[in-house]
Amino acid sequence: MMDDLRSEVRKKIENREFNCEKELTLSLISGKWKITIIYYLGTDGTLRFSEIKRLFPKITHKVLTTQIRELEEDGIVHRKVFPEVPPRVEYSLTELGQSLMPVILMMYDWGKENIKTFIK
Repeated sequence: MMDDLRSEVRKKIENREFNCEKELTLSLISGKWKITIIYYLGTDGTLRFSEIKRLFPKITHKVLTTQIRELEEDGIVHRKVFPEVPPRVEYSLTELGQSLMPVILMMYDWGKENIKTFIK
Protein backbone atom coordinates (compact mmCIF):
# COMPACT_ATOMS: atom_id res chain seq x y z
CA MET A 1 0.00 0.00 0.00
CA MET A 2 2.82 2.43 0.85
CA ASP A 3 4.53 1.52 -2.42
CA ASP A 4 1.34 2.42 -4.32
CA LEU A 5 1.17 5.78 -2.56
CA ARG A 6 4.86 6.35 -3.22
CA SER A 7 4.40 5.53 -6.91
CA GLU A 8 1.49 7.94 -7.10
CA VAL A 9 3.58 10.72 -5.53
CA ARG A 10 6.50 10.00 -7.91
CA LYS A 11 4.14 10.14 -10.88
CA LYS A 12 2.70 13.47 -9.70
CA ILE A 13 6.19 14.92 -9.30
CA GLU A 14 7.30 13.74 -12.74
CA ASN A 15 4.13 15.07 -14.38
CA ARG A 16 4.01 18.27 -12.30
CA GLU A 17 0.45 17.46 -11.25
CA PHE A 18 0.34 19.00 -7.79
CA ASN A 19 -2.57 21.30 -7.01
CA CYS A 20 -0.33 23.65 -5.05
CA GLU A 21 3.16 24.02 -3.65
CA LYS A 22 2.00 22.93 -0.18
CA GLU A 23 0.90 19.58 -1.56
CA LEU A 24 4.35 19.01 -3.08
CA THR A 25 6.10 19.91 0.18
CA LEU A 26 3.85 17.69 2.27
CA SER A 27 4.22 14.77 -0.12
CA LEU A 28 8.02 14.93 0.15
CA ILE A 29 8.11 15.02 3.96
CA SER A 30 5.11 12.78 4.64
CA GLY A 31 5.93 9.61 6.44
CA LYS A 32 5.95 8.92 10.15
CA TRP A 33 9.69 9.45 10.58
CA LYS A 34 10.85 11.67 7.71
CA ILE A 35 10.51 15.04 9.44
CA THR A 36 12.39 13.78 12.46
CA ILE A 37 15.13 12.22 10.32
CA ILE A 38 15.54 15.55 8.51
CA TYR A 39 15.57 17.36 11.86
CA TYR A 40 18.37 15.22 13.32
CA LEU A 41 20.49 15.32 10.17
CA GLY A 42 20.03 19.09 10.07
CA THR A 43 20.86 19.67 13.73
CA ASP A 44 23.37 16.88 14.44
CA GLY A 45 25.00 16.77 11.01
CA THR A 46 26.19 13.65 9.22
CA LEU A 47 25.11 10.40 10.88
CA ARG A 48 25.66 6.72 10.26
CA PHE A 49 22.67 4.38 9.93
CA SER A 50 23.26 2.90 13.40
CA GLU A 51 23.34 6.40 14.91
CA ILE A 52 20.01 7.26 13.30
CA LYS A 53 18.56 3.93 14.44
CA ARG A 54 19.54 4.70 18.05
CA LEU A 55 17.55 7.95 17.86
CA PHE A 56 14.41 5.93 17.04
CA PRO A 57 14.33 2.88 19.33
CA LYS A 58 10.81 1.86 18.21
CA ILE A 59 11.44 1.97 14.44
CA THR A 60 12.17 -1.24 12.57
CA HIS A 61 15.24 -1.58 10.39
CA LYS A 62 13.07 -1.99 7.30
CA VAL A 63 10.95 1.12 7.94
CA LEU A 64 14.02 3.28 8.65
CA THR A 65 15.70 2.00 5.50
CA THR A 66 12.58 2.78 3.45
CA GLN A 67 12.19 6.28 4.87
CA ILE A 68 15.85 7.14 4.26
CA ARG A 69 15.77 5.70 0.73
CA GLU A 70 12.72 7.79 -0.13
CA LEU A 71 14.40 10.93 1.22
CA GLU A 72 17.46 10.02 -0.85
CA GLU A 73 15.36 9.46 -4.01
CA ASP A 74 13.76 12.87 -3.51
CA GLY A 75 17.16 14.55 -3.23
CA ILE A 76 16.76 15.53 0.43
CA VAL A 77 19.32 13.12 1.92
CA HIS A 78 22.75 12.22 0.58
CA ARG A 79 24.10 8.70 1.13
CA LYS A 80 27.87 8.27 1.12
CA VAL A 81 29.35 4.78 1.06
CA PHE A 82 32.96 4.33 2.12
CA PRO A 83 34.81 1.42 0.46
CA GLU A 84 35.86 -0.22 3.70
CA VAL A 85 35.39 -3.61 5.29
CA PRO A 86 32.89 -3.62 6.83
CA PRO A 87 31.29 -0.94 4.65
CA ARG A 88 30.55 2.38 6.32
CA VAL A 89 27.60 4.47 5.17
CA GLU A 90 26.91 8.04 6.24
CA TYR A 91 23.85 10.18 5.66
CA SER A 92 23.64 13.95 5.47
CA LEU A 93 21.25 16.57 4.15
CA THR A 94 21.67 17.82 0.63
CA GLU A 95 21.35 21.51 -0.16
CA LEU A 96 17.68 20.86 -0.89
CA GLY A 97 17.33 19.09 2.46
CA GLN A 98 19.03 21.99 4.24
CA SER A 99 16.49 24.32 2.66
CA LEU A 100 13.76 22.45 4.56
CA MET A 101 15.34 23.12 7.95
CA PRO A 102 13.64 26.50 8.58
CA VAL A 103 10.26 24.82 7.96
CA ILE A 104 11.12 21.86 10.21
CA LEU A 105 12.41 24.16 12.98
CA MET A 106 9.25 26.28 12.78
CA MET A 107 7.17 23.10 13.14
CA TYR A 108 9.29 22.08 16.14
CA ASP A 109 8.85 25.50 17.77
CA TRP A 110 5.10 25.47 17.14
CA GLY A 111 4.80 22.01 18.69
CA LYS A 112 6.86 23.01 21.70
CA GLU A 113 4.68 26.08 22.27
CA ASN A 114 1.38 24.23 21.85
CA ILE A 115 2.00 20.73 23.20
CA LYS A 116 0.13 21.43 26.45
CA THR A 117 -3.01 22.17 24.45
CA PHE A 118 -3.07 18.62 23.15
CA ILE A 119 -1.54 16.62 26.04
CA LYS A 120 -3.36 17.05 29.30
